Amino acid sequence: MLTLRTTNRVLKVLKTAQKCEQSFHRWLAPTLRELKRRKDIQGPEKPVHRKTFLEWNYDTEIYAFSKRLGEEFNNDLLQQALTERSYIIREEERQKNVGIEQPTLNLSDNKELVSKGSDFIDDIVKRYLRTVLPRLPEEGIIGIHKYLTSIETLSHVSFHIGTSELILCAEFPVEKPTLSNVLKSIIAALIESSGDSRAALFVRDFIITQIADKDLHQFWEPEEPIKLLSEILARDGIQSPEPRLIGCSGKNTILACFRVGLYTPDNKRMIGLGFGETVDIAHEMAARDSLRQLFGTLDNILLPFNLKLDQLCASSVKNLFLNEWSQKTLPFRPTHFELRQAKEISSN
Repeated sequence: MLTLRTTNRVLKVLKTAQKCEQSFHRWLAPTLRELKRRKDIQGPEKPVHRKTFLEWNYDTEIYAFSKRLGEEFNNDLLQQALTERSYIIREEERQKNVGIEQPTLNLSDNKELVSKGSDFIDDIVKRYLRTVLPRLPEEGIIGIHKYLTSIETLSHVSFHIGTSELILCAEFPVEKPTLSNVLKSIIAALIESSGDSRAALFVRDFIITQIADKDLHQFWEPEEPIKLLSEILARDGIQSPEPRLIGCSGKNTILACFRVGLYTPDNKRMIGLGFGETVDIAHEMAARDSLRQLFGTLDNILLPFNLKLDQLCASSVKNLFLNEWSQKTLPFRPTHFELRQAKEISSN
């Protein structure tokens, strides 16, 4: 009996000793620190192109790319759209270095496609903006168009649809101008493969929608809004609006806020409301608010992103410029709601 008790005590002591034993080696932490130090000395790892992996298959990747976009491309045109001139020059030099005097490559660069795609994007973007914003002056259309067709916007779209791994060019990582040009050439390839209608939908879904969460006034804001508002109202036979201080708070503090309203002299109707830390700033903001109401670009505007090519205005149609803008001379243009309703009636 005594022997059994002694054995149980010994087993308990052994179990306790096993629990107190360290679960890691003493050399592990110093080794990890040394590896981290050496890695910091080497610097960040260089980006590696996807083609360096064993399972890379370029033809399969191009096919999968077109299917991800939901478009039908001519494979030869799509490969041409993804091929930059710099890649062809580099491959020819490689062949010359190995002894081939007259290198031959069955590849064509995308220079012509880039030009065609750029013209198509410019045309569709302007027509779409003029259709959904018929009251906005042409200067505003040009400002938004400049943002949508900039290298930053087009390269952002191109990168996020997955072109960076498929582009054949000399540099890697791919630079933004190259990404932008490839997107233009892809749209040109889509025009020749599926027609203008599909290409217009592509531009609408991937490029024009980039302004969905943006403030339109950051792309264009008229200068001297008080003077401009008076000139526009004068063209319509309305006298200059009268500013009135209709509210203020914290007048003598650093958090002062003034509220100014603009009223027409004839019928005393409010046409604008603005806030600011001074009366002059509030007056200017009220004039901007009035202009936004005239131009149809209020903060709560909802732009339609469901129009098709046949619902857009003609390329020759332009909005009025600021120096000729007047409510009396605004051309009649059906709204997007009327266009959609007419489309439903014609389809039935």
